Amino acid sequence: MTDILIVDDERDIRELISDILEDEGFTTHLAGTSDECMTALQGALPKLMILDIWLKDSEMDGIDILKKVKRDTPEIPVVIISGHGNIEIAVAAIKQGAYDFIEKPFNIDQLLVVIRRAMETSRLRRENSELRRQDVGTGDLVGSSAPFKLLKTQLEKVAKTNSRVMLQGPPGAGKEMVARYIHSHSARAGAGFVALNCGSVSPDRMEHLLFGRETAGQQVEPGVLEQADQGTLYLDEVADLPVDTQARVLRVLVDQQFSRVGGANRIKVDVRIISGSSRDLDAEIAAGRFRQELFHRLAVVPVEVPGLDDRRADIPEIAEHLIAQFHKAEGLPLRPLGEEAAATLQSMHWPGNVRQLRNVIERVLILGPDGGEIEARELPSTDPVDENGDRVVLSAAIARLPLREARELFEREYLLTQINRFGGNISRTASFVGMERSALHRKLKSLNVVTSSRAGGRVASFEDDREDTQADD
Repeated sequence: MTDILIVDDERDIRELISDILEDEGFTTHLAGTSDECMTALQGALPKLMILDIWLKDSEMDGIDILKKVKRDTPEIPVVIISGHGNIEIAVAAIKQGAYDFIEKPFNIDQLLVVIRRAMETSRLRRENSELRRQDVGTGDLVGSSAPFKLLKTQLEKVAKTNSRVMLQGPPGAGKEMVARYIHSHSARAGAGFVALNCGSVSPDRMEHLLFGRETAGQQVEPGVLEQADQGTLYLDEVADLPVDTQARVLRVLVDQQFSRVGGANRIKVDVRIISGSSRDLDAEIAAGRFRQELFHRLAVVPVEVPGLDDRRADIPEIAEHLIAQFHKAEGLPLRPLGEEAAATLQSMHWPGNVRQLRNVIERVLILGPDGGEIEARELPSTDPVDENGDRVVLSAAIARLPLREARELFEREYLLTQINRFGGNISRTASFVGMERSALHRKLKSLNVVTSSRAGGRVASFEDDREDTQADD
């Protein structure tokens, strides 16, 4: 029915367990030392391991093996057995990820019950993982700012093609969501979407995950390239691919076929690859960490995914969408976003982008009241205020300035924040701050504040060396 790896230094014990399990319809593999266990794991992975704590004549004991298995292949359930059982050993094994602990001499019926439960748990996890791959969704792309509209237009054009796409943008900007949007609006939408974060995989496991692996006469383990056949594979943080693996990926892009690790047969696939990176790939290429040929193969269509700092006008809309999501998925309160809270969110610094905003909204909904609109005071803030929250406490840098220079610095930062909050729209900014538009233009010119095009919209910045300023109505 399936493979179970039995690791025990006592030959009689491992053969007894094997006979029992094979009578129940399981297939088994046996190992008497840690070296034999590691060799077995280099082949086709078992569906479950039965592991003894004490292994004579071995470099690693059962806990050491358990740690490695849970680090490299966490999907394999491990049942620990020991003839020296005590509470401390059992607790240590469970903490390291063991499914259960059984003391020798064990009851056969008890062993079979634990094994069947572990196998069922493992099966459900695999099925859930597969369902998550199939349930791609259309991608939660929310916004109405100029940068967002430009991005959406580009994605609609790209989705109609089969070209490879390189998504570049800051961490947390939503590159995987963009990749899902492209897939779900493409001719491949009926097939699978598989995502692999290259930055979260150890180099020694990367090729196994990408290409799969096989051992002569044993079960084949397909990689993500096979899983995404006829569909889309998204390689997030592609700059983290090991250099040696980059060469193999490049060959796949050229030939559309590959061999599994340990195999000889050529596997043909039809996969659209979308890649993403938050790094400067030109710098990675110059440093010799990323192959230029691979970059040109992957970046047939480069798409820039703007961060929240470039689309502040979208922040209230994104926040309200997240509130509705948390209410539907987790039952958190469905609270409206107050105007002051929305303005505060638009003025905050977002190095983590949409991911960071999501965390802020979730925290507010969990810790805040069950009803009423979200208020600005509930949001995290780095602004220095007194203990009553009534006045700003001056930073040391501002406190050292004369009044004229301090006022100029405040006005510049205030207007930069407001202009970027309104997507570079001077008319809306003037209305909010209570100035005539012409007066605001003059004020911006005197402060050396300019607006320029970035990510399809207008963004304000300070240019000390520039005499003439431009502003967009």
